[in-house]
Amino acid sequence: MELIKQNTQNKLVKSLLLIFVGSLILTISAKIKIPFYPVPMTMQTFVVLFLGLSFGYKIALATVSLYLLEGILGFPVFSNSPEKGVGLAYFTGPTMGYLIGFLSACYLASLVKISDNYFLVFAKLILSVSTIYILGVMWLGTLIGWDKPVLELGVMPFLIAEFFKICLLTVISQKVVKLRKVI
Repeated sequence: MELIKQNTQNKLVKSLLLIFVGSLILTISAKIKIPFYPVPMTMQTFVVLFLGLSFGYKIALATVSLYLLEGILGFPVFSNSPEKGVGLAYFTGPTMGYLIGFLSACYLASLVKISDNYFLVFAKLILSVSTIYILGVMWLGTLIGWDKPVLELGVMPFLIAEFFKICLLTVISQKVVKLRKVI
């Protein structure tokens, strides 16, 4: 009985450590950016999908949730914070839909299986990242107005970069998904 309790505690500590480290990596990826208006291009989508692939949905969702909570509480974890504000005021700005889309994207990316072929992995990752852009554009259009070129501002500049990120993740996916067994 003591061994089961110790294993459970070890697993909990390992999961909490992964969640914390994952949120740090997500924060660092937010700071690696190419400026665009109104939404900057960062490495976050790559990391969000990577978290889903490598950690599985429970730890990936907890990691992204912690990251979002840190940002809402005022920690400068988001891409343009603290320069353009912090906390809830920043969160509810132009990037809110994209940030919320991280939750669905990491969950959907976690559905990639080690037995999936490259085409299926690519398709699942395209679906995953699409949810970020769908939610992002929905919020962006609501915020700045649908009379603005929302797709040209919030999607088009990022498509080529997303394609390359997804191709890279597809190629390394078999190795990355194996990390789940260690976790």
